[in-house]
Amino acid sequence: MSLSFRQSDILSIAKQDGRVTVDGLATRFDVTVQTIRRDLSELADMGKLDRVHGGAVLRSGVSNIGYEDRRALNAETKALIAQKCARDIPDGASVFMNIGTSTEAVARQLLSHKDLMVVTNNMNVANILLENPNCQIVVAGGVLRRSDGGLVGNLTISTIEQFKFDHAIIGCSALDTEGDLLDFDFQEVRVSQTIIAQARKTCLVADQSKFQRTAPARIASMSEVDVFYTDFPLPDELASKCADWGTRLVLCG
Repeated sequence: MSLSFRQSDILSIAKQDGRVTVDGLATRFDVTVQTIRRDLSELADMGKLDRVHGGAVLRSGVSNIGYEDRRALNAETKALIAQKCARDIPDGASVFMNIGTSTEAVARQLLSHKDLMVVTNNMNVANILLENPNCQIVVAGGVLRRSDGGLVGNLTISTIEQFKFDHAIIGCSALDTEGDLLDFDFQEVRVSQTIIAQARKTCLVADQSKFQRTAPARIASMSEVDVFYTDFPLPDELASKCADWGTRLVLCG
């Protein structure tokens, strides 16, 4: 089944914002809510979106969406989150940054920091930080994943184990209501677990779209995260758990 022009636009909006609402789309396209519901149902039948109450979200599953689409998704929000995270990283710190578009956004906010050592398995982060002459960059070796410039595998893990970082700045593909960080790639999960183990302080950067998705592989619990930078208040039950765990929530935006 081919997409109509309106359905194609709806899909583009969903990729940009992470989700769409029936009422918002009806107003935007000046059509009835029944028409939008039909569009969303057809997009769901084609495997493009998942229907949720009042709208739809990008389809989740066992594979991630394309990296360029992820980079465009909630880009302004990621920038706000990155600004607050970067402000809490002092000059002279040792930092690990893993694979992801949110960690890339933080790297852009570190270009004025001085005397940093950044270790990363993200080639994009390394290339961004080349613009900062006061930043020593260490790239963790491993198998290059061409889809996103990430380095994964046993060699990457062995490299990370040689360090003890002041700060680990990590992202994830999804978060569930129990407070578990989730991802799609089992090799990347093992790398992320090693990063957390080698960090004195772990900072998670993730926008609210991560709560609207799921992924099959568990990285860790939010109880292992010291600070969570996000753009939306957590559900009450999860917020209570984070308070018990000592996980600090920083709302951005």
